[in-house]
Amino acid sequence: MNKSIILASLLAAVALAACGKKEEAAAPAVAPVVEAAKEGAAAVTDAAKDGAAAVTEAAKEGAAATADVAKDAAAAATDAAKDAAATAADATKEAADKAAEAAKAAADAAKEAVQK
Repeated sequence: MNKSIILASLLAAVALAACGKKEEAAAPAVAPVVEAAKEGAAAVTDAAKDGAAAVTEAAKEGAAATADVAKDAAAAATDAAKDAAATAADATKEAADKAAEAAKAAADAAKEAVQK
């Protein structure tokens, strides 16, 4: 759009110069338009930079939150596995003790049977 305005004003200036007429109002009007366009472009660029920075920050925060949740879940899973292993070990010890008592009772019964 800026190029179109500049090209149109140059074309008008050439046409007026070819006719031998002076260009009075066109030249002063172009400079403010070009300056306003530059300022508008700078504002758009700044807004885009700010938006990109905000998106980047939000992505970082989201990734950090996801990592924290994953760490917490892993810790909970580890604790559950430890508890399950301890329970299994206790159950195994208890079963082994009962098996040993049963074997001792069977041995005592066999011993008594032999003595009679």
